[in-house]
Amino acid sequence: MKTVIQMLATLLVIGAISGGLLAKIFEWADPQIKLNAQKETERAIFIVHPEGKSQEKVAGIKDELYKVLDANGKLAGYAMPCKGNGFQGVIKLMMGVTTDLKKITGLTVIEQVETPGLGSEIVNNYFTDQFKKVNPEPGIVGKKGAAETPNDIVTITGATISSKAVVRIMNEGLNSLRELKKGGKI
Repeated sequence: MKTVIQMLATLLVIGAISGGLLAKIFEWADPQIKLNAQKETERAIFIVHPEGKSQEKVAGIKDELYKVLDANGKLAGYAMPCKGNGFQGVIKLMMGVTTDLKKITGLTVIEQVETPGLGSEIVNNYFTDQFKKVNPEPGIVGKKGAAETPNDIVTITGATISSKAVVRIMNEGLNSLRELKKGGKI
């Protein structure tokens, strides 16, 4: 019985020390993690709006949204981080649109954990550049094979679920933007 109590006490001490160390490491690393995430967001904004020279966060709305301004300080469009579930986990992307929300200016994947060599192909330009050519109204459609309408995106062979997840995330983001515009918030 004495041995069991000693073992439990030892485990309790080790657990307390380990928990305390993890808490301190998190406390030290958390500000740097947040700073790196903000830098990645800013980098992504200017990828999806290459003509943009500055950005400002839109206040007073529940969604995260950025106004992108050109060299003259004129509104060039909007950049919106969007996320949703893919095949293996959450996909986070940055979408750029014109001020009238009728054209996509760019798309970049910020985070993904899709299958390497298959679903992870959603980060490549041959897939993301299709969104610049598509008509986002009334919605984007992911298709196997060739695009048949101006709303079609060709999905990646072997990664249909990941491709369609990006399409779904884009459509949800576009719908949110349309609601904000309709409500006069942007």
